[in-house]
Amino acid sequence: MHIDVYIVLAGFIVGAVVGITGMGGGALMTPILVLLFGVQPLAAVSSDLVASMVMRPVGALVHFRRGTVRTDLVKWLVIGSVPAAFAGVFVLRAMGNSATVQDRVRLVLGLVLVLAALTIVAKGYMQARERRRRHLLGPAHVPHAAVRVRPVATILIGAVGGLIVGMTSVGSGSLIIVCLLLMYPAITASELVGTDLVQGVPLVAAAAIAHIMFGDFEAGLTASLIIGSVPGVYLGARFSSRAPDAAVRPAIVFVLLASGLKLLNVSTAVLGWALVAIALVGLAVWGFVDALGWSAEDWEAVGQSRATWLKIQGIGAPLLVGGIAAMGYFARIRPRLKAAAAPAEPTITLPETPTILREPA
Repeated sequence: MHIDVYIVLAGFIVGAVVGITGMGGGALMTPILVLLFGVQPLAAVSSDLVASMVMRPVGALVHFRRGTVRTDLVKWLVIGSVPAAFAGVFVLRAMGNSATVQDRVRLVLGLVLVLAALTIVAKGYMQARERRRRHLLGPAHVPHAAVRVRPVATILIGAVGGLIVGMTSVGSGSLIIVCLLLMYPAITASELVGTDLVQGVPLVAAAAIAHIMFGDFEAGLTASLIIGSVPGVYLGARFSSRAPDAAVRPAIVFVLLASGLKLLNVSTAVLGWALVAIALVGLAVWGFVDALGWSAEDWEAVGQSRATWLKIQGIGAPLLVGGIAAMGYFARIRPRLKAAAAPAEPTITLPETPTILREPA
């Protein structure tokens, strides 16, 4: 069994990203294996899923301890995702193992990566909208029991996500979480991430076991990923509160789009120009969506005009000027907005010590 040091390093980097953002494992690792290391798509999918089976419970255990898991949703998701993940592997096996099949898997993976990138952008918009709604409603949060579970629809989400994960190893941390956001907008962000991580444990395990039995699992490749990714996830989770999440997520979107378009056989020249345009225009759009989510009070607290920043990034996006403005927004304005929106520490006032009057002797 050969351990590849470079794959270990790649696994560590991807693991750290997963620990920081809670997403991006299969969506990043599989295209890295295919595009940078020349691994066959079927082998990349199989080995990445087996490595994720070891890596994913780390984050799930943290959320279980914090009590941020909706077990009522996990139950219905797993009912749909586990058998669908097995079915996804059988679909791959039915397609065969020829060069034509490898090319088809490569194209499907490219489409799923582009879709995953778009869902991350959609997730950012929906979270910004939810943050603004909660601010308008006041500090009172939506109670835990207010979420009405829809079993059939939730099973369907799990089934579609499981099928895609079984075939491509992508989707457990990106596609499913966006579907949950759309169906259950009242769930808090921590519950959303915790629920998605926990439901992904049996989902990824089912797909991994099926790939070990019927897929193109490679022990050396998988061991290299595990050696790198497990410490990466641990360190990323520890430093997640300090990491610039607003900068990490656009970078993930950029990488996913680049990988997806390359897997779709887009020429290098076209890909280069497309990525330049996406980097400038996409960053402006991301900045516009993010700026829209902060309240007027937050903007007033930092002495900035929300309307001005929205105009610069929105109108300037097609002219490529908005991307430059967005860099300034994310570097200087957003950290101040985040600090202004942070809840103030409660002030504890100690009662005064009563004065005891002594009667004269």
